[in-house]
Amino acid sequence: MTIGLIVGREYSFPPAFLDRVNAIGRPHGITAEFVKLGGTKLDEPARYKVIVDRLSHEVEYYRGYLKHAALNGTYVINNPFWWTADDKFFNYTVMARLGLAIPKTVLLPQKGYPADVDILPESLRNLEYPVDWDALLDYVGRPAILKPFSGGGWKHVYKVHNREELLAAYDGTAPYCMTLQEFIDFDRYVRCFTFGKTDIVPVRYDPRARQYIIDHQYLDDELGARVVRDAQTINQALGYEMNTIEFAIKDGVPYAIDFLNPAPDFERDRITAHYFDMVVEKMANLVIDRALNGSPANPWPRWEEMTGLGRSSGFVGQPAR
Repeated sequence: MTIGLIVGREYSFPPAFLDRVNAIGRPHGITAEFVKLGGTKLDEPARYKVIVDRLSHEVEYYRGYLKHAALNGTYVINNPFWWTADDKFFNYTVMARLGLAIPKTVLLPQKGYPADVDILPESLRNLEYPVDWDALLDYVGRPAILKPFSGGGWKHVYKVHNREELLAAYDGTAPYCMTLQEFIDFDRYVRCFTFGKTDIVPVRYDPRARQYIIDHQYLDDELGARVVRDAQTINQALGYEMNTIEFAIKDGVPYAIDFLNPAPDFERDRITAHYFDMVVEKMANLVIDRALNGSPANPWPRWEEMTGLGRSSGFVGQPAR
């Protein structure tokens, strides 16, 4: 059985992960390697038992290949079908229905569109104009956070204090679709590593410095248990097995701020040597377990079932009335 890794410009995690999988997988007949692709045939059988995907969000060919591989029996971490469809605004909606603390959030019309898309005035006839920016700010509060509805790496994220700052930031966001979100003036902030949906490791995190801090007493037992439980709910609903989930904690309430990070940063110099060793070990054990016991259907999301909007309720697949 072969485990494959798709990865881009990462330095410390790939060799450490492959070495560890090869070391502990050998008694089970499991080996690990970088995935190698040079064109994928329609009738090509699955070449890998498990693939860990850390780059297909940036390379369309890889995403297309992973869907093909999953269809042919490869267990892919994370599920390429759901990752393709997912976005942060939808996630906020799902988790609000599941009872998690979510900041007030607004999905905004795009400021502009790709240069090769011909948008005529008639194409936007469904948009209200002008946008009532003051009303949106009144809803989420001031200050607020402007950020993409799908994306990561702290790109195109702005803190705005008034209408003028909001418009100045928004004017530079084309062609991205953005959200406007309540700013949680947190007193503590946690980023959770997650492995296999339910194995959750909350870590003290400084979002301003983007720095992990080793502090095992940062959360009391009750708050730590809630953070773990909420993170498990998120992963179980969305199907992610490799993820980081961020909570801004204010007055003892963990607000789920960001939980669409299916290719989280695993570089040693950024997550600390302590957490790097943990990540390598847990990821290696995860993929070996999936190679031995996993079913390709396991990573699919459960949000329909968990929110009561599944097929049994008549919500999905029913004609409009």
